[in-house]
Parts: sequence; C-alpha cells; structure tokens
Amino acid sequence: MTENAVKQFQSHHGLDVTGVVDAATWKQLGTLVTEDEPVPPPAEVNAIELPRDAADSLDGPPFVTAKAWAVMDADSQKMLASHQGSTPVDPASTTKIMCALVVLEAWQQDAGLGDQMVTFSDRADETPGSTSGVRAGEQLPVSELLYGLMLPSGNDASVALAEHVGERFRDAINDDNDTQTSAYELFVKQMNRLAQEIGMEHSHYRNTHGLTEEGHMLTAEDLAKLACYAMQNARFRQIVATRKHGCQLSGPGGYTRNVIWNNTNRLLGTEGYLGVKTGTTDAAGACLVSYGQREDRNVIVVVLGSSSSDARYTDSRNLFRWAWQNLP
Repeated sequence: MTENAVKQFQSHHGLDVTGVVDAATWKQLGTLVTEDEPVPPPAEVNAIELPRDAADSLDGPPFVTAKAWAVMDADSQKMLASHQGSTPVDPASTTKIMCALVVLEAWQQDAGLGDQMVTFSDRADETPGSTSGVRAGEQLPVSELLYGLMLPSGNDASVALAEHVGERFRDAINDDNDTQTSAYELFVKQMNRLAQEIGMEHSHYRNTHGLTEEGHMLTAEDLAKLACYAMQNARFRQIVATRKHGCQLSGPGGYTRNVIWNNTNRLLGTEGYLGVKTGTTDAAGACLVSYGQREDRNVIVVVLGSSSSDARYTDSRNLFRWAWQNLP
C-alpha cells in the first residue's frame, strides 16, 4: 500500500514511477511536518550567556513542591509563613473538614443528633470518587458516619450527612423561604455561612466533598484558620486522630455487615501528628491539612497542589520542622 501511494505521488508530479522514495521524490515532498525547526549555528548557541537567579537564601522556610501552602502557630493563631496563601485554589477533599464541622456544631445544639440513623440514598451511594463503602438503603448513626467521612474520605458519606442534617438550617438560611431548596443545598449554604464566621475571606464552597466544581475554591491560609477552629472541637480531634475504625451497618430486611475505615493521613503513623485531612483530585493535585505538636507547641501546616502523594508528606514535614525550629 505504501509503494502504491509512492507511485501515485510520483505519477502525479511527473517523476519516474519507481515506488522508491529517491532524492527527486524527497525534494517534491517538501519540508516534512516531523522535521525539527531550524536551529542557529553552534558558535552562536555556545556564545549565549544564560541569566541566573540570585543564590538561594539561607533564611526562611524550606522549598516545597506545593503550589500553595501556609504555616500557622495554632496557639497564637498567627500565620508564620505562606506562599500563595490567599490565592483560591481547588481544595479536593480538604473540603470535608468543613462538612464534618457543620455536622458537629449541629450535634452540639442537638444532643440526640449523634444517635440518629442516616439512611443512604441512591444519590449518596452513586457519588463518584473516594467512598465509605455504604450502600443505598443501609443505615448507621451520624456519630459513626463521621468516621466514614473523614478516615477513608467518603464522598458518599458527605452527601448522606448533608441530606440528613441540612433541613435543620432552612429557617436560619433560606431567607426567601424557597421550599424547593434541598436539604443538601441548605447544608452547603451553612458551610459558607460558617466559613464567614470563622473569617475565611477568600474561600467558597459549592459542594460537601471537594470534587472539582466551578466556584468551589479555598485558600491555604483559610484552611489553616479552619483547622485551628475545628481542632478546638473535642469530637473532631478524636475523629481525625483515629487511624482505623470499625463500624456495623444495617440494611433492608434486617441484615448487618461490618466495614473497616482506614485513615488516608499517613502522618498519623509518626508521633506528634494529630490529624487533619488529605485531599487529591486531578485539578487540585495532592493536598494535606495537618496538625502537629512538639513540646506543647502546636502548628498547622497546609499544602495544596504538591507534586505527588508522597511529596505532600515530605513538604508538610519539612515545613513542620522549620516551624518548630523557629518558634520562640
């Protein structure tokens, strides 16, 4: 087939029809699209003096792969250092810090909320991405589902919790009394309402889980503020410090089954790290909000958009080490 194509080309251009791409045929073909762009002569290239940046400073925090990061002294709530810290970026599942906090603050207002049974809807079950593994129709208490939200980073759990808890915010949030606003939408509005109260000035939530959505953007400094606020809640601290948690689910017809949730935060395997939340999407990269304690000095580190899952832990540990060495 190739030989026939060459013959047709040679015949069309008045060349000797041989089926062989000789010099005359190459010339008629012209410049090939795969040919490299012309480059200047070696002497011209070798004479170029390329500019160099100034030498790396020996002061300040370490270099990290994260596109945006922030370090906060959790005791004084002072921001110690940041890079692109007030720039809104895709936050991935660090979103679930606020999701859990909204539920926990509602639990503080209603002591019975933790024991209420959540029944998984089809919408919750069909939520893509990381999952708690609970199926449509299955039930478990709110108190247990919070572990399914924060340890395996259950996107499905975030939807189920929002659908269960959101309705209680209707009177406080739904000013126009629109009965068409769903419980899930009310829950997201409460997330934004609480964000304003905390002082997260440059962040906005559009969903409960952190899957990429237009307008769903947080900043590293705002996440540090949020983590500092959330870690003052005893139940939150307990949940995010848990490395493994087992739970029994009940399903239609009365069956039960057991599930195990493992925490995605690998820092918990090292002494001194107490939480808080991982996050990963293609748009966000590898993210981590973490809380560390060394000799009663508490530090929060946020890294967003690290180059890999491993890199987010290296980035965070390097920033923690710098902070602990430089805190008074």
